[in-house]
Amino acid sequence: MFIPPPECPVFEPSWEEFADPFGFINKIRPIAENTGICKIRPPPGWQPPFACDVDRLHFTPRIQRLNELEAQTRVKLNFLDQIAKFWELQGCTLKIPHVERKTLDLYVLYKLVKEEGGFDGVCKERRWTQIALKMGFAPGKAVGSHLRAHYERILYPYYLFQAGANLMVSLLLLLSSNSQKPTLTNDTKDKEYKPHDLPQRQSVQPAETCSIARRAKRTKGRCFKSELGEVCEKPNLRRRMGSYVKIPMQVKEEPIEQQVEGEKSKVRAEVEQYICLVCGGGDDEDRLLLCDGCDDSYHTFCLIPPLHDVPKGDWRCPKCLAQECGKPPVAFGFEQASRDYTLRTFGDMADSFKSDYFNMPVHMVPTELVEKEFWRLVSTIEEDVTVEYGADIASKDFGSGFPVKNGTFKVSPVEEDYLSNGWNLNNMPVLDASVLTHVTADICGMKLPWLYVGMCFSSFCWHIEDHWSYSINYLHWGEPKTWYGAPGYAAEQLENVMKSLAPELFESQPDLLHQLVTIMNPNVLMEHGVPIYRTNQCAGEFVITFPRAYHSGFNQGFNFAEAVNFCTADWMPLGRQCIQHYRSLNRYCVFSHDEMTCNIASKADSLELELASTVQKDMCAMILEEKMLREKVYKLGVWHSQQVDYDLLPDEERQCAKCRTTCYLSAITCPCIPDQLVCLYHIEDLCSCPARSYTLNYKYTLAELKPLFQALTARAESYEDWASKVNKILKADQDNKSDLEELHSLVVEAEKKSYPETDLLSHLRQVIQNADRCTSMAQQLLNGKRQTRYRSGGGKSQNQLTVEELMSFVNQLYDLPCTIRQAPFLKALLNRVEQFQQQSSDLLAEDMPGSSALQSLLDEGAGLDVELPQLVVLRQRLEQARWVEAVKEASDQPADLSLDCMRRLIDQGVGLTPHACVERTMARLQELLTVCEHWEEKAHNMLTARPCHSIETLEAAIQEVDSIPAYLPSCLQLKDCVNGAREWIMEADALQAGGRIPGLAALSELVSRARSIPVMLEPLSRLESLISEVQAWKESAAKTFLLRNSSHSLLEVLCPRCETGPQKSKSKKAKDVSVPCKKVEVKLDSLFDVEKALSTSKDTVSAMATLSEVHQKELESLSMLRTSNESKFQSSPSCLAPTVCLCHTVPAGPMLQCELCRDAYHSGCVPGFKDIQTGLPWLCPLCKRSEKPPLDKVLPLLASLQRIRVRLPEGDALRYVIERTVRWQHKVQLVSPTQHPNGKVSLICLNIVKLGTELEELLVEGLLMQVTLPELQQLYSSLLNRFSPSQHSLQSSDGIPETKKEPERLEKNSKRRLEKENMEGQHRDKIKKPKKKKPKLSKERRREEKRTTSPSNSLSDLSYSDDSEEDWSVCSAKQCQQPEGNEVNWVQCDGSCNQWFHQICVGVSAEQAENEDYICVSCISSPY
Repeated sequence: MFIPPPECPVFEPSWEEFADPFGFINKIRPIAENTGICKIRPPPGWQPPFACDVDRLHFTPRIQRLNELEAQTRVKLNFLDQIAKFWELQGCTLKIPHVERKTLDLYVLYKLVKEEGGFDGVCKERRWTQIALKMGFAPGKAVGSHLRAHYERILYPYYLFQAGANLMVSLLLLLSSNSQKPTLTNDTKDKEYKPHDLPQRQSVQPAETCSIARRAKRTKGRCFKSELGEVCEKPNLRRRMGSYVKIPMQVKEEPIEQQVEGEKSKVRAEVEQYICLVCGGGDDEDRLLLCDGCDDSYHTFCLIPPLHDVPKGDWRCPKCLAQECGKPPVAFGFEQASRDYTLRTFGDMADSFKSDYFNMPVHMVPTELVEKEFWRLVSTIEEDVTVEYGADIASKDFGSGFPVKNGTFKVSPVEEDYLSNGWNLNNMPVLDASVLTHVTADICGMKLPWLYVGMCFSSFCWHIEDHWSYSINYLHWGEPKTWYGAPGYAAEQLENVMKSLAPELFESQPDLLHQLVTIMNPNVLMEHGVPIYRTNQCAGEFVITFPRAYHSGFNQGFNFAEAVNFCTADWMPLGRQCIQHYRSLNRYCVFSHDEMTCNIASKADSLELELASTVQKDMCAMILEEKMLREKVYKLGVWHSQQVDYDLLPDEERQCAKCRTTCYLSAITCPCIPDQLVCLYHIEDLCSCPARSYTLNYKYTLAELKPLFQALTARAESYEDWASKVNKILKADQDNKSDLEELHSLVVEAEKKSYPETDLLSHLRQVIQNADRCTSMAQQLLNGKRQTRYRSGGGKSQNQLTVEELMSFVNQLYDLPCTIRQAPFLKALLNRVEQFQQQSSDLLAEDMPGSSALQSLLDEGAGLDVELPQLVVLRQRLEQARWVEAVKEASDQPADLSLDCMRRLIDQGVGLTPHACVERTMARLQELLTVCEHWEEKAHNMLTARPCHSIETLEAAIQEVDSIPAYLPSCLQLKDCVNGAREWIMEADALQAGGRIPGLAALSELVSRARSIPVMLEPLSRLESLISEVQAWKESAAKTFLLRNSSHSLLEVLCPRCETGPQKSKSKKAKDVSVPCKKVEVKLDSLFDVEKALSTSKDTVSAMATLSEVHQKELESLSMLRTSNESKFQSSPSCLAPTVCLCHTVPAGPMLQCELCRDAYHSGCVPGFKDIQTGLPWLCPLCKRSEKPPLDKVLPLLASLQRIRVRLPEGDALRYVIERTVRWQHKVQLVSPTQHPNGKVSLICLNIVKLGTELEELLVEGLLMQVTLPELQQLYSSLLNRFSPSQHSLQSSDGIPETKKEPERLEKNSKRRLEKENMEGQHRDKIKKPKKKKPKLSKERRREEKRTTSPSNSLSDLSYSDDSEEDWSVCSAKQCQQPEGNEVNWVQCDGSCNQWFHQICVGVSAEQAENEDYICVSCISSPY
């Protein structure tokens, strides 16, 4: 695949620049000569008329077979032609074998085998597989054996022939072996090779008619000229050789060659008949084989191997074969077409060829397609395409395409400017600035333009212009022309590459590149390091080639171009160098360079100073060379000399016989060969005569040359001094530069002395202009920098330069031929910028530098006032660094790293420029966010899960969460819940630790807290069950104690009353009592206070103490109430009737008096009056607060509460009720220890007079108890019998009914276990007992007794003392062991005494007390 080389420069001059052709060419030369070629587009509107006479123009084009143009392809074709000729001379046809479906490249195979040591060496070392691989065949397919067979059959005989081996031996052996392989003769894939016959085609005379250019088909033989000059039709000798090779005829390998040669002349001399040179016989004439070269004859059966038939075609004997194959090759050249074309007929042919070839209209074929197809065709040997090219058509014969003065083409007035325009190729070579003006002869192609008529694929091969001159080509019209060029400095490199790649061509034709017949693919040259450039020249465009620039190309289609050479003053040194190069190649010159130099020197006064200076240098070199050569000739003995006017001789008569150089200043001749001469370089090559017989012919003596040189020197001297000074300044090194003012002085000098406007002066002015502009810009930069130092805002200044611009500008300042004072300041600025860039590079090389360092560097860069691309990167990196630091800072404080913080950081990081550190940090942050979101969601789900998770599951989750460095609210809440659950479990365990009985309040509070903890708490269900049991117990107790539709609560009923009587009296009493009692810390004035005190009590002892205190208050309040109510009925001075009853009216009608509060009530105001039983104490609705169940119903409640093992105010109150009951019973027993025959305590026999007050107190206390006791009924009955019935009702018409029945006996549970706190030690000390109140209470009671008329009112509880509770807790055993500890086990007698005993004192275990009835010793021994 062809890869187009880079494009050459294209220039578009302005009208002002276009007005001076050579001035513009000199201007672009520094750029264009580096590419060898360039393209110039004239200004728009420059369109010269086409002046060529189309009807009169006719020409015979050259025939170009494309694959013969390319050097490497031509080498292969020449090789194949030689092989085909070698075999055809022996009567065989060459066929090209096919291997692996590809045509075998015999040339490459031949070269590789030769490089590997020859056929024998390759066979011996078995390297055929390696050769197959080098030829591009795939391994493993036994291709090597096929290559060996083909080489041995086709190429090996030719190799032996080239090596000088005995053909009589080698060919016979090889062909004999080939004849034994008939299997290779039927390969139909092999294609017969048709040779190109290059020498014969180049000698063919043009025929009258010839077919137009088209794809060639090698199916017919071609005409070639015989040795006798006759044109005859013969089969083409060069045939393609396949797997089958016809067996050539050779003589037997017998030692009769000399005999044959000796007898040959003898036989011919004696008889004129054909005889076999092997056997000497002349018989079997029909089997005689005659050599087509020398007419020697051989019997077919005498050949080895013998032939059965006479071979078809020509046959050569070995001697003739050696002669034919040993002929030197003919130089390659283009043959002329067989017909003559006009411009119109050639255009029709060209358009038809292109449209047929590409199968599309000519204007639609892309130039790229044509270019690739062209280089494909020139590189193939299997496909021939022949085109024709009308090249080198002399414009003087048919007229130029540009209009000329006095020409046949008449221009319009508006086009007359084109007649004298410098870009008119007829004018350019003879302009004043062109040195070709001083060449007297009209040289076609150099001074006179040549015309070129091209068609598709027609090409011009690699070449340089004659005398290494400039060339200019203008495409008048038609399709583009594609050019390729190499710069002049690469000329020798290109030549060496082509010689190395195709050495066979240069061996036979050393000046091949000067013949314009060889092309080579630009890609191949570029692969070997040759710089190649290309361009497409369109109609109306110029292409200029520079001195010694190789160029080639081809035409895209039918077009018309015109070209000419020109030489400027800068070419002069190259022109003289070219003459030396031509002399080394023995190449003729187009004109004499010395003659041109002398002609220019003869007009020194009118020369421009630049040209005079250049010619003066060239002439100086010429004179020195001539002086050296003449001295050499004199030393050789040439003393004869004569002056010859070589101007009058044609160039052909003054060419050196050796090197073909055109002589002008001098030449050597010899009388022996007067028609020949040689230059002074080749005096030894003239003849064998001695040098003294030679004659030196000269044009000028050295003395005559001196005036010419002096004239040039005088013309150029002043300018030369000035130019030397200018050149010295312009080329001065950095340390020797002059200042700008000195350059200005040189321009002033040139203007004062009126020096011509030379390129040097223009260059000097350009340098000064550049220096002035740089000075002004540098000053502006420095001023702008100082002015913008304090400007506000952060935008880019309009005066800011990029670093590249600053560096380029500083380099430009230092590259100036002069010095400017602002340069050091800008250099210092550049150094700071470079230092900043280095620091930036070092800092940015770090993975993630600190933000402080980046900010510091940014501040420094902002102060440079230069557009620094690093600033953008630094700002980006600063944002990245700040973000990374923010992430790190947030990560270092996990307590503040919330999900919102992470999301905010991620949102900030998304907008940052990508960076590895940012990506890593972002990945970690996103991973952390993902993990946190996952755990937050998981923690939330755990918190809201129903049923709740176990604490173990949550603790495992917390352990994982603890490793996450972030603030997770749900996880923290989960952790708090777990901690709360742990604390709750600890509290729950502590409530019941050591056999403790928890309180209901604490238990309820604990359960309530547990419900707010979203953790599955194993003790919770048990505690809730306890609370449920407690609630069930409370409901059962309420059913037992509370009246129907009662407004009192269970606690209010069970607790002693803390509010009795009027509120005023209570408040006054509370006030009176609170003054002396300053040590009382807890108020017990209301049920709420009592309930709070009970709930906060730590144990049962403190609860009992609290209830005892409330009970004491109850007794005090009740005593005051009874006294107050009884005082109502005493006579008063006011004689006001008291208000009684619930209705608060005066007594009237039947009245009832409450046995407890002693207040009177109307019978009609008391509900259930008719249901009142006689013999029983009546209580008013305010004093009767409960059902007063019997003790046997109450005890199971306490037992069930003990089983529940929960302390609650109601339970403590119930326990206190039972304790009061037991104490009361105990007091009753103390008062009357005798037993009634039926088991009841009898009170009738008591001394009522002495025990009146105590019995009354017992009765009041019994009435206050919320339990029905038979002892109370008995006590009441005894007291009732003591007084008259009227004591029960104040005004009653009816008698008080008798008691209908006795109270039932208490029924005791068969088994109970009482757990009691130890009353000793520190617990006993903590109980506060009202020791000081006892005397006061006793005194008050004594005062009340005096005012009391009822015996019941005088009854007081004298047995209640500070140790009353201790009395209750005394073991009834005779020998109590007084056990100590926090928990003491008790047992109650299941007999008739109901006394309590320590289990350890009576020898009862806990299991026996629980499962069996216990009867004390007293009950067992009692008869009842």
